[in-house]
Amino acid sequence: MIEGAEVREPALQIRDATDVPRALVILLPGGAERGHGRLWRGSPAYLRMLPFQRALPADVTVWRLRYRLRGWNGPAADPVRDLAWALDRARERHPRLPVILIGHSMGGRAALWGAGDPQVTAVCALAPWIEPGDPVGQLAGRTVLIAHGDHDRITDPAASRRYAAAAERAGAHVTFLSVAGDGHGMLRRPRYWHRLVGGFVAARTPRPSTAPTA
Repeated sequence: MIEGAEVREPALQIRDATDVPRALVILLPGGAERGHGRLWRGSPAYLRMLPFQRALPADVTVWRLRYRLRGWNGPAADPVRDLAWALDRARERHPRLPVILIGHSMGGRAALWGAGDPQVTAVCALAPWIEPGDPVGQLAGRTVLIAHGDHDRITDPAASRRYAAAAERAGAHVTFLSVAGDGHGMLRRPRYWHRLVGGFVAARTPRPSTAPTA
């Protein structure tokens, strides 16, 4: 684990790959519109990402990001700043690994905003919080999956669908999935969500062919 020395530093909980890692996955939890308290490690938003970590292939390195602050906080966009910090660490420690961002709710918004980093190849946004005017140009050339429960009353599935269409027009390779019967917490069909994320990452990190060459 890497923990910041000060309270106001981001932190990473790390799961190393079982072999040579094929990718680095950064998991981004949800949060609040505003909040200047520390994101507690035992908070439901942080713990909700644990099953997604377990669903990921064993040959990817996983970082769970714990934000300095629990809120987006308007123009400060604090989780985007924390993600930029994590991506700087990725360049230092894993400069040749593709990075896949997976975020829920506020974390989905942060993942989408931070996808312009050159090491990022793919983004999976789960029930993301989308606002009018959110940027899409940074997603050009990236593979993007946006999944949203059609019973979500916290964030807007229609906003996600519109954002997905705008990202596709901007040059992203986008899939939008409406998850029937589920809400914001992704708790009614958890296995579906976990398999969805695990399959998305596995498809972005194919194993090299072992077939003999002539």
